Parts: sequence; structure tokens; C-alpha cells
Amino acid sequence: MVLPQRQGLYDPANEHDACGVGFVAHIKNQKSHAIIEQGLLILQNLEHRGATGYDPLLGDGAGILIQIPDRFFREEMAQQGITLPPCGEYGVGMVFLPRGDASRRACEAVIERAIRYEGQVLLGWRDVPVDNNGLAQAAKDNEPVVRQVFIGAGGGIADVDALERKLYILRKETGHTIQALKLPDGKMFYVPSMSARTVVYKGMLLARQVGTYYRDLKDPRVVSALALAHQRFPPTRSRPGVLPIHFA
Repeated sequence: MVLPQRQGLYDPANEHDACGVGFVAHIKNQKSHAIIEQGLLILQNLEHRGATGYDPLLGDGAGILIQIPDRFFREEMAQQGITLPPCGEYGVGMVFLPRGDASRRACEAVIERAIRYEGQVLLGWRDVPVDNNGLAQAAKDNEPVVRQVFIGAGGGIADVDALERKLYILRKETGHTIQALKLPDGKMFYVPSMSARTVVYKGMLLARQVGTYYRDLKDPRVVSALALAHQRFPPTRSRPGVLPIHFA
């Protein structure tokens, strides 16, 4: 490809490859599972923006952001005897946890203490169903336990914006606290999202694997009026042999 000549604020020397990003939304904000499917199709069509390592099944990271599927989560949590507050009065944290029992319990305890310390309500946890068939062995070796934590709005939270700010604080606070514990497998801890509006499904996956790895994304009850897809382009791929080990 022939690039334009240097002119004004443009300099062809600044051209470089970047991640692939795609977005689909319903113009009238009508939620449907079709939007999820279209977002995943966009993601698959962005596969050329990513890369693989020595194993062609090992991706550098891909994911999708959708609106919180309130009905789906409400029905899922009801199976545990947990009734979620009205939509907008609770948030969902997508959490990657270490596989070791002791480390995982330590991370969960930090999150639960932080929720209470910040004056919010711990509603419960949910195990996110996954299917790792077809994943590269390196991805399986670094695969975390994926759980969702449900957080209800506490006193003094006037609206969803206030809850969103509190969830941001919780996400950053717990991350710093857990890393300070220096757990042997603490690097497996990661919070892809913690929000009252959206939830992120991501991982060290190929673009086409996101929709099969996370079984939630196949459920017709999982609906959204928007989907933001991301295929990671890593600059380290220009160096042979470099392989990121974090599932996120």
C-alpha cells in the first residue's frame, strides 16, 4: 500500500498496525440475541487483526462487551435463591480467579470485604459456564476460574451513575490489594469488567473461540442492544518467541 506524503499534521512514519474493533447497535435500543450473534460475527471477521503464537490455536486475546442481560442473570441467580434488585440497582463483576483453592478464596474474600467497606451489598457469586475444548494447551494451562460477583447498591447511591463510580473504585481497590498479597498464582486474578450497565466476556482466545468458550453467549436469553467486539493486536508479535501468558 502506498501511503500519502507527509503533509500538515500527517506523517506516514506514524502509521502502524493496531487492534481490531467492531461495533453493532440497534438504533432504537431494542435488545435481542441477534445483536450478540452479530457482534460475534464481527469479531470473527476481525481475526486478521490478531495473531497466533507457536500454536495456531493460541490467540492473543479477544472479547465482546454487551449490556447486562438482566432477565438472564435474574433467572440464573434465582436458582440459588437470590433475588436481584431492579435493573440499574446492581452491578456485575466479571472476575478471573486463580485455580488454587487457597488463592481463590483469598481473592474472593478481598472482594467481599471491599464491597462491604464501600457500603455496598454482596448479593452473591455465579460460576460462569465455559467450554475449553479446542483451546491451545498453553491457554488451558493459564485458564482461570471465571466467576461473576453481583453487587447491590448501598445507601447513598442515588442513581446508576453513582453506582458505576463506586464499582470502578471497587475494581481498582481490589486489584491493588490482591496484587499486594503476592499470592503464588495471584497474576491469574483479573477483573475484565465491573459495571451496572455492561459486562465483558474475554480471554486469551482466538476471535472465533469467544462465542463457544462462554456458554452464556449461546443462550437466547442473553440479549443486548449493542455489542462491542475487540481482537487484540500485540506489538510483541514482531519478536519471534514472545508469548504473553496471562489469560486476559
